[in-house]
Amino acid sequence: MVDISILMGSESDHAIANRVTKVLDDTKYSYEVNVISAHRDPEKLEEHIAASDAKVFIAIAGLSAALPGVIASKTMKPVIGVPVSAKLGGLDALLSVVQMPPGVPVASVGIDNGANAAKLAIRILDLIE
Repeated sequence: MVDISILMGSESDHAIANRVTKVLDDTKYSYEVNVISAHRDPEKLEEHIAASDAKVFIAIAGLSAALPGVIASKTMKPVIGVPVSAKLGGLDALLSVVQMPPGVPVASVGIDNGANAAKLAIRILDLIE
């Protein structure tokens, strides 16, 4: 059983994932880290979400930043989006994460702010424990 599923859209997002795991390593919460693209491997992503026993998802994505919204559309569990500064200073990714359609809620932290994503996940888990 894992508490937090950390998903990245690309291998290039590892630096941001490391900011998440650095914070989580000092807690009691377990996590897993996977690279699954919402665009390149949608079936694998859907299978991962359906099979996951994680209580919270952290989705790290740049460019179109579809990953957080796709995850949120497939689960009722909390999803935290971390926009990545891949292009346009990360503003494109930030706007993609925060502008979800009605019924597909995604919490967002600042651009490249994996540490805050971890801290938000911890607060959510502390409430349900």
